[in-house]
Amino acid sequence: MTFKRMAIKRTGLGIVLVLLGLTAPALAVDPPRRIVSFNLCADQLLLVLADPSQIAALSPYATDETLSVMVSEAASFPKTDWNTESVVNLAPDLVLTGFSDRPARALLSATGLRVVQVDLVKDLAAARAQVREIGALVGHPERGEALAQELEQAESELRSAALRPPRTALIVQREGYTEGTESLASSMLSAAGLKPPANAVGGFGGFVSMETLLTSGPDVLVLQEPTRGAADQGALFLTHPALLARYGPDRRINLPSRYTLCGGPALLQGLDELKSELKNLR
Repeated sequence: MTFKRMAIKRTGLGIVLVLLGLTAPALAVDPPRRIVSFNLCADQLLLVLADPSQIAALSPYATDETLSVMVSEAASFPKTDWNTESVVNLAPDLVLTGFSDRPARALLSATGLRVVQVDLVKDLAAARAQVREIGALVGHPERGEALAQELEQAESELRSAALRPPRTALIVQREGYTEGTESLASSMLSAAGLKPPANAVGGFGGFVSMETLLTSGPDVLVLQEPTRGAADQGALFLTHPALLARYGPDRRINLPSRYTLCGGPALLQGLDELKSELKNLR
């Protein structure tokens, strides 16, 4: 990431949720003063879109360097436990949860707290919309707009460096899990000139067999969790000699999952990382 982007990130950014259906009157209320994040993606969004004084606590994932790109920025903030009591005790006026936190969301809402769901984004356009919405939600729409423009610029730079003609590619993780065609990762690859093969898994993801990869696999293998040794069954899949023989250094690239799990700052860094990785395929 360039210094320019980092500077913009700290001076102002914004984001929220398309599915919330926020209206102009809703944005006229006073900005929240005590925000608690119960979600990895919300953690990173708050760190770039909210004032530090607005953040009451982040989730336990906030300082996991395998999942977040904002570990150092998150270090000084309190962290919740994985229970609703730890959130309620902080007396927040806004709680951000993930799409999979339904039980926690229901319990927190039942206490009278304002709870907003931060959904997974499945493409680059949705990511830009989300940062604008969250910025408005936390009272800093100008920050959301700035980040959205940075994402658009990073996407434009990636498209300029895209492979031509396009090649087919699959993201493969431990045990053969692969990102689906309706995922943020797939949208990122598309911007880079890497298209899903005809037999790609749909939706958010699924599993691909070793036999499929060896007989009718894509042109390029994208590894999210590269491993040097077969310490367990999951790693054995990625280090299989036949797979490594078919996909040598000029047919595979690395794109760690921390860059594809969330929009916002993670996506911004991920677009830059993917542009750099394309050099290995030329």
